[in-house]
Amino acid sequence: MSSETIPFDFDLPADRRGTGSQKWDRYAGRDVIPMWVADMDFRSPPAVIAALQERVAHGVFGYTSAPGELLRVIVENLVREHGWRVEPQWIVWLPGLVTGLNLACLLAGDTGDAVITLTPIYPPFLSAPRHAQRECIRVPLANGEAGWVIDLDRLTAAITPRTRMLMLCHPHNPVGRVYARDELAAIAQICLRHDLWICSDEIHCGLILDADKPHTPLAALSPEVAERTLTLMAPSKTYNIPGLGMSFAVVPNVALRQRLLQVMAGFTPSVNALGFTAALAAYRDGDAWRTALLDYLRCNRDLVEQRVADLPGLAMRHVEATYLAWIDTRQTGIADPHRFFEEAGVGLSDGRDFGAPGFVRLNFGCRRALLETALERMCAALGRR
Repeated sequence: MSSETIPFDFDLPADRRGTGSQKWDRYAGRDVIPMWVADMDFRSPPAVIAALQERVAHGVFGYTSAPGELLRVIVENLVREHGWRVEPQWIVWLPGLVTGLNLACLLAGDTGDAVITLTPIYPPFLSAPRHAQRECIRVPLANGEAGWVIDLDRLTAAITPRTRMLMLCHPHNPVGRVYARDELAAIAQICLRHDLWICSDEIHCGLILDADKPHTPLAALSPEVAERTLTLMAPSKTYNIPGLGMSFAVVPNVALRQRLLQVMAGFTPSVNALGFTAALAAYRDGDAWRTALLDYLRCNRDLVEQRVADLPGLAMRHVEATYLAWIDTRQTGIADPHRFFEEAGVGLSDGRDFGAPGFVRLNFGCRRALLETALERMCAALGRR
């Protein structure tokens, strides 16, 4: 799609200073471009903004239940986008995906049992087991000629008699992989053999950049796999509404779903009225905006990959999904790459937080001119060494 036909202007600057933005306030008063936390600098879809304005104009914000239409729209969306047929009663509303990760760990066995995950990984995967007093077993992804892949032998060998759950990130944050159906089937078979529950974080499934790599929900593989899988999803990343606190779990297993609701009872807050409103508008009316967004992100992704390939000592794998670039700085010999680039005016995520020292994560969900400036700063900093 050419820029002339895109009805949404992703090049339009959005000044987020003074809005309480975690992303931008970290560097308030400093000449540092924030490219760390995973939210985009784009305005949300016009349909979402309009729906929120209409809801706010109503003026009453009491305790709110999910609109029935939202359930219907989500069920239809999962069939249309991923060929996954779910029943409305499988859906459990959550105030955030990180809440879901922590709840899943509480469901995984007893105190002292273990949860296994694949690193590098989104930091809450590493902290949630600890919060639930579970051991966190880390299994590194393999990074070879085929890119980032799951080492199935290493995964199998790491499972202990007290391992109760696999926590999967799919598409994978931060490496940007869309796991193929055969990879997912191999993971599922390991979990079936070892009687493991599965928590599958699929929050980035609406941000597939490579059209030839469709997202397959893990639970869609078979009824047997679905019965042991808790799938976490949300509109927050795709439609840039993370501050509205709305996500959901898809839990086909009746007993597991009831246990989840019991664990939530009394201390997990409900989704707020504006979160439900935004989610409905996003899933129902946001398709054209998302299509344009993906076109824009693909160009940003290509730009990052081209520039990183030309920078001395840096390397990265092709990003199949998300708006996150996982950059290997180890060949530069820089002891603290996060601080190095921050001092050069680019605020990235530190790979140590993901279980991978020597890496940084760059969020390219921003207007292209800002991305160009950040990449130029990185290039200049490396050139000055």
